[in-house]
Amino acid sequence: MPAKKKPTDIIIYQTKSGAIELREDLRAETFWATQDQIVRLFDIDQSVVSRHVKNIFQDGEVSQKSNMQKMHIANSDKPLNLYSLDVILAVGYRTNSARAIKFRQWATGVLRAHITTGFTVNRERIAKNYDTFLRAVEEVKHLLPEGSAVRAGDALELTKLFASTWLSLSAYDQETLPKKGITKKQVRFTAAQLQDALAEMKAELLGRGEATELFGRERSSDSVGGIVGSVFQTFGGQPLYATAEEKAAHLLYFMVKNHPFTDGNKRSGAFSFVWFLRRGGLLDTSRISPEALTALTLLVAESKPKEMERVIGLILMMLRGGR
Repeated sequence: MPAKKKPTDIIIYQTKSGAIELREDLRAETFWATQDQIVRLFDIDQSVVSRHVKNIFQDGEVSQKSNMQKMHIANSDKPLNLYSLDVILAVGYRTNSARAIKFRQWATGVLRAHITTGFTVNRERIAKNYDTFLRAVEEVKHLLPEGSAVRAGDALELTKLFASTWLSLSAYDQETLPKKGITKKQVRFTAAQLQDALAEMKAELLGRGEATELFGRERSSDSVGGIVGSVFQTFGGQPLYATAEEKAAHLLYFMVKNHPFTDGNKRSGAFSFVWFLRRGGLLDTSRISPEALTALTLLVAESKPKEMERVIGLILMMLRGGR
C-alpha cells in the first residue's frame, strides 16, 4: 500500500458484470480494503466478513502474514485492519449474496477465457491507454526473432489494424461484434465478371511463375456462380446481406471456406474481396494493408464453421472502421 494513503482513498465497487473496479489506479500488485469496504462490495453483514476472513486464514487458503496489515489512525487507539486483494477474492468465493454470485460469474468467465486463450484483456483500461497500447504493439514487433514467421508479423499487423475497434471486445465476446454494414449503395457484379477478373489474375501469376495450371480451376462449372448467388441472395424479396460490407465479408468467407477451386482458394478469396471493395469504391488501404489482408484471410481459412458469425463480425468491424 502506498505510504501515507488513507484507506478511505481506495474506493472499490462492482460493475454490472460483477467485475471489481478501483476508482484509483494504484501502482501496486494488490490493493487493500477494510472490512467495511468488503461489506459494501459484496452487500453482506460485517459478521459474515469477519467469519469468512477468520476461516480463510485458519484454512491456510491465504497467508495472514502477507495479506493483512494494521494501520494506525490518527486520534484512535485501535488500529484498522486492511486486507489484500487475495482476501477480498476469497471472501467473494465464500459468500452467497446476490452481488457475490454476480462477482463469481464474472471471475469464472475471466478465468475460463485465460485458460482457453492464454490471456485476458481489461478492455476499459486499455481503451483509456490507447496510445500506450499502440506503442507496446510496436515494441513487441521488434522483439520477434528474425526468422519468426511472416504469420507472426501478420498477426501483429492485424492487431494494429483492429486496435481502434477491438479494444471494446474480449476474444469471445461475440455479442458486441457488428452484425451489419453501413454502406447502403448497391455494388453489383455477375459470376462471369468475377470469373474474368480471376482469370486475369491467374494469367499474371502464371507469367511470373507463381502459380500452376491447377490454380483457380473451378471444381465444377458453377462453383463461383453458386458463391455469387449466395452473396446476393434474398429473403422475402429483401437482400439477405443488405449492405456492401456484408456482401464483401461473405464473399471473402465463402470463397475461402467453400473451396470452389482445385488450388488457390485463399488467394482467390483475398483477390475477390479486394476486387469487390475497389469496384464499390470502398477500398481503404489504410485499414486493409497487404499484411492485414493476409492475416485476415488465414483467419477465415483456419476458423471453424461454428465461428462463422464471429469471423464475419471481425471483417465487418475492419470495414466499418469502428463506426
